Amino acid sequence: MAIEIKVPVIGESITEVTLTSWAKEDGDFVEEGEILCEIESDKATVELPAESSGILKRTVDEGSDLPIGAVIGSLDTEASGGNATPTPTASVTPAASSVTKPTGETIDIKVPVIGESITEVSLTSWAVEDGDFVNEGDILCEIESDKATVELPAESSGIITKKVEEGTDLPIGAIIATLAVSEGGAPEVTTSAQTAPQATTSSTPGGHPSPAAAKIMAEKGIDASTVSGTGKDGRITKGDALNANTSAPKTTTKIPAIPAAQPSAPAMLAGSREIKREKMTRLRKTIAKRLTEAKNTTAMLTTFNEVDMKPLMDMRKKYQDQFVKAHDVKLGFMSLFTKACCIAMQKHPLVNAQIDGDELVIPQYVDMGIAVSAPKGLVVPVLRNSEGMNLATIEKEIKRLAGKARDGKLSVDEMSGGTFTITNGGVFGSMLSTPILNIPQSAILGMHNIVERAWVVDGKIEIRPIMYIALSYDHRVIDGKDSVGFLKTVKELLEDPARMILDI
Repeated sequence: MAIEIKVPVIGESITEVTLTSWAKEDGDFVEEGEILCEIESDKATVELPAESSGILKRTVDEGSDLPIGAVIGSLDTEASGGNATPTPTASVTPAASSVTKPTGETIDIKVPVIGESITEVSLTSWAVEDGDFVNEGDILCEIESDKATVELPAESSGIITKKVEEGTDLPIGAIIATLAVSEGGAPEVTTSAQTAPQATTSSTPGGHPSPAAAKIMAEKGIDASTVSGTGKDGRITKGDALNANTSAPKTTTKIPAIPAAQPSAPAMLAGSREIKREKMTRLRKTIAKRLTEAKNTTAMLTTFNEVDMKPLMDMRKKYQDQFVKAHDVKLGFMSLFTKACCIAMQKHPLVNAQIDGDELVIPQYVDMGIAVSAPKGLVVPVLRNSEGMNLATIEKEIKRLAGKARDGKLSVDEMSGGTFTITNGGVFGSMLSTPILNIPQSAILGMHNIVERAWVVDGKIEIRPIMYIALSYDHRVIDGKDSVGFLKTVKELLEDPARMILDI
């Protein structure tokens, strides 16, 4: 009897999915419960297991977009596995030194609170199997929100019983598994001597990746066949993917050259016509959504000014060595710009305000967001109460948060709740730009590169290092008087940095 394999219902609002990869070849014999393929929606990646044992017949190719309920293949349940190698029978023998003793206590494992504004998450991958013994602190699964991916550790040692499948969208507080608390260690697993030993797959390249690992490898352009899996049954974990060599080339799609429209047209020069296609990550989709929302829902415009950076550069050059010796961190431009903005907001508090319904919320503090370019995309860690920090403290916080951002270790709390943002396109060579608001904030300051330009000083033309600065703002909150006045105050403070110290 042949059983049709269909695209399952994987979410209330999901109507179409993509079959990203087959785990089995056409004609393979598969056991019940073995993973057949991976299906990806705009919210999660789901592994599709076999409903029964049999011979697989594939009818859909990898990369196909499919509606829910579409037939992607079939299983011939009457066919035998042929010469398939029998699976050794495993027997569980408690270790003499660590016998597992159930305590009778059962713990519900729930989706934790991972951010003030986050109400729903996706369980992207399990790190353990149903019925596994786990030790306290072992990672059970990965949970992904629109801001960050969080690993969930075991609260105690015991036997895990899963209640939710990978790829499921869940509210905060939902129960995803139970843990039967046990004392002692995990049971030892021994194989029967009568069966042929299986090859060890824990360090064999080409294991099946978890969804989170597959996503990371796709971003890094790594072929799964080149990665050694350290997970259960050779499964490639997130850690394996992060540590993998990025030298493998990304998959490319070859597009045939377009023939000349006229016979008399000159022949095309020889060269590559290859195109790379990459799936957007959840973070990139969120960035795209928020930036589009900012453009569509705010009355955004930008005002500009220019700063003579010579006084600031002279001060840094004069005191840099003493600053490093005293504080063990270099004095950079970002801390000086942060300080100048905090002082300017005392005169123009609406620059730090936000709209909440029919009210204006005007914080009496400054939670400064610093835009950082991370491997997965732009992130904005936040310096809490930066108005009360001195230059050394600001520099140390920026260094700490930027390091965590580049390592992908920022928490949701460290990226939430900013009241104003500074972004520095100058490090990439930008001369001038109009930065987009980081909603719900009402303003963002853009720094740019420093270029030597002709500058009039006391009626004489001199060559000075000049930076253009830009303030994008929401005109619903901030009028031209405050936006221009704020930027002018920042300019004056930077061109006479002693005023920041003297508070004048």
